[in-house]
Amino acid sequence: MFKKLTTAAAALALTTGLASPAMAELNGTLKIFSDMSNPAPRAVMEGLASDFDALHPNLTVELTVIDREAYKTQIRNFLSANPPDVANWYAANRMGPYVSAGLFEDVSDLWKEPAIADNLASTKSAMTIDGKQWGVPYTYYQWGVYYRKDIFAELGLSEPSNWDEELANCQKIVDSGRACYTIGSKFLWTAGGWFDYLNMRTNGFDFHMQLARGEVEWTDDRVRQTFANWRQLIDMNGFVANHQTYSWQEALPFMVNGEATAYLMGNFAVSPLREAGLDDSKLDFYQFVEINPDVEMAEDAPTDTFHIPAKAENKEAAREFLRFVASSSVQTKINSGGALGQLPVNAQSSVDADKFLEQGFDMLSSNSPGGVAQFFDRDYPAEMAAVAMEGFQEFMVIPDNLDEILERLESVRQDVY
Repeated sequence: MFKKLTTAAAALALTTGLASPAMAELNGTLKIFSDMSNPAPRAVMEGLASDFDALHPNLTVELTVIDREAYKTQIRNFLSANPPDVANWYAANRMGPYVSAGLFEDVSDLWKEPAIADNLASTKSAMTIDGKQWGVPYTYYQWGVYYRKDIFAELGLSEPSNWDEELANCQKIVDSGRACYTIGSKFLWTAGGWFDYLNMRTNGFDFHMQLARGEVEWTDDRVRQTFANWRQLIDMNGFVANHQTYSWQEALPFMVNGEATAYLMGNFAVSPLREAGLDDSKLDFYQFVEINPDVEMAEDAPTDTFHIPAKAENKEAAREFLRFVASSSVQTKINSGGALGQLPVNAQSSVDADKFLEQGFDMLSSNSPGGVAQFFDRDYPAEMAAVAMEGFQEFMVIPDNLDEILERLESVRQDVY
């Protein structure tokens, strides 16, 4: 719980650009549930709650932070019974089940306000279901390959731009006694990221989304080619061993210690890698390489969001909080390199002078003509995504099981769609 700050402190917050666009007189308690449990995101969430509390002297903000993996299993329960007033979640398909179940509030009224309609227009489609909007975005971030620049220099490697160069680099890395990639697939979604990129690079964004909509069979030869490309890295021992026993955080030390040279991950990995000692002289980034020159480059750029539960008690304060986090000044602050280290959605926000944010912004704005996906478990229906990601993990451990895996996924596709 954030205690009331003095009037002077609130005035200071107003002068530093933290004010929400419309300073409503708010009362009571605003309960916020968040999955921002890692250290840097948690500090951002605590700062948001404290700043908003300071702006509204008659309002008390109560923040509850829940471990991200636990949050995913608990959200339906707490939305249904004793819900908060504001909750973190994700855009696009991932919010669909809660919209369909009547658990998220329609906030289309906010999207009629120019401050949101004009400045967040790029993500409106990702927030829209049945012609209505169900939340607001506060951050998005690039995925790509973060790698040990110093080890590449030691081995005489350059950033690859195509699949042949990627494989050649990987072979030299393996020959040096290292794995090419670290990964922790214990919670499955990291393997989903690998499928996203391999499939979009092999078959293109449109095909990838057709598969997401159930319009393509999992046993299709084009899907098999995606797995064939993946297997090239698996067969050359390109991934750390026993990755199915590690979370994504537990896989970081392999890269920090130099046992693996790269990580296909979102930009949120930069902060813990830096904290572990990899400064910018040792850490760099490149766009996932071209595989099929006939398809345009497409990217994963997941969008994180805030929503108002349909049964929230303080919806007036909740709407004001959504306006607050959607504002350009707040999004500039929370997405800076010293905070989330991600990209603001608000078109009037500034991108922090951080090399990874600048590289991600340039990549997403000028070199992703194929399209931008949300992420595997956000673009695919929940049941399909869960079974598919289990299959991806299994394939990475026992690639000879591919036929059985694809038949299983095809059976689920026929049931889900």
